[in-house]
Amino acid sequence: MKLLIAAFLFICTASFAQETAYTIYTSTGKKTTYKKMITELAKKDIILFGELHDNPIAHWLELEVAKSMDKKNDLTLGAEMFESDNQEALNSYLEGKIDEKGLDTTARLWSNHSTDYAPLIDYARDNEIPFIATNIPRHYASLVHKQGGFQALDSLSDEEKSWIAPLPIDFDANLPQYKKILDMLGDHATPDLIKAQAIKDATMAHFILANYNSGQFIHFNGAFHSNFYEGILWYLQQERPELNYGTISTVSQKSIHSLDKEYRGAADFIICVDEDMTSTY
Repeated sequence: MKLLIAAFLFICTASFAQETAYTIYTSTGKKTTYKKMITELAKKDIILFGELHDNPIAHWLELEVAKSMDKKNDLTLGAEMFESDNQEALNSYLEGKIDEKGLDTTARLWSNHSTDYAPLIDYARDNEIPFIATNIPRHYASLVHKQGGFQALDSLSDEEKSWIAPLPIDFDANLPQYKKILDMLGDHATPDLIKAQAIKDATMAHFILANYNSGQFIHFNGAFHSNFYEGILWYLQQERPELNYGTISTVSQKSIHSLDKEYRGAADFIICVDEDMTSTY
C-alpha cells in the first residue's frame, strides 16, 4: 500500500511539474523554447517586445531577454513607459546622480514602475547600457485625440516638437490594427483617436532609430503597438526597411497548450501566459 501511495504521489508531482505558467510559440503557432527564441533574435538589429502591461511573466522575460542579448550584442534599450521629455531625468538616474525617489519626482513614471520597469532600468544602470525614453509626452497625444488631429501639434514650439516624430508623419488609417481599435470601441472611437495612436507609434519609431547604433536595440512596448507587424514596426520599416527586425508579443489564454488562431501571426514569437496568472496591478 505504501508503494502504491508513493507511486501515486510521484505521478501527481511529476504531472504538476510539467505545468508551466507560459509557453512560447512561433508565428505559425508551433511551440518553441526560450533558447531557440534567443538564438533567432540575436541576429536582429531591432527587437520590439510587446507586453501586457500588468503581466509579471512578460516583465520577467523582458529582463531575461535583455540579459541574454547583453551577452551577445552591443545593447541599447528603450521603452514606451518613458516619455521623451523625461530623457534628461532618466539619464541622471542611469548615471547615479539621482536615486529612484529623485527619478519619481522629476519624471512621469507609471504606477507599476517599481515592480515592473525598475528592474530593467537598474540593469541598464548597473551595466552601463543606454536606455531611451521613446514615447511622446502624453499631453501631446491627448491634443491630437481631443483637439483636431495632427494639426493640433502645428503650434508647438521647436523644443516641444523635438520630443515627437518630425511632422508631418505618414498615416494610414486603413492599417488593420488601427481599424481594429475603431471596431473595438464602437461609438466611442473617432478618427482622431487613431491618429493619437499613430503619433505614439511614429514617435517611438523615431527615437528608436535616432538612437540605434550598429549593435542591437530592444524596445519594450504594449503588444498592441507592434502586433501583426504594424504600429511601431510599420513606421520603422518606412524609414529603415533595410534593417533586420524581430518581434515578440504576449497573450493571455485559458489554456497555454496550443495558441489560439486569433494570435497566430501576431509576432515572430508569442509568449502565451495562463490567464490565471496574477497581475501586477
